Amino acid sequence: MGFQIEQRERLLTSQEVAEWVGMTPSALSQLRYRGSGPKFRKLGPKTVRYAASDVQAWIDAAGQTQTGELQEVG
Repeated sequence: MGFQIEQRERLLTSQEVAEWVGMTPSALSQLRYRGSGPKFRKLGPKTVRYAASDVQAWIDAAGQTQTGELQEVG
């Protein structure tokens, strides 16, 4: 008698995420170090994985409507 495990989204490697967002794996590593990149899972000493939904949420949160700061008038 077997059982069925609920299938979750596939976890992405650092290389896959770096290619997706247009940066190098080294740059992505620096974001992890600074705590400013997408949420990740550390599965071992050298094994880091990302859920696609977390990467997309990070991308969505980085949306901006302007590049400069607004200055008060008056």
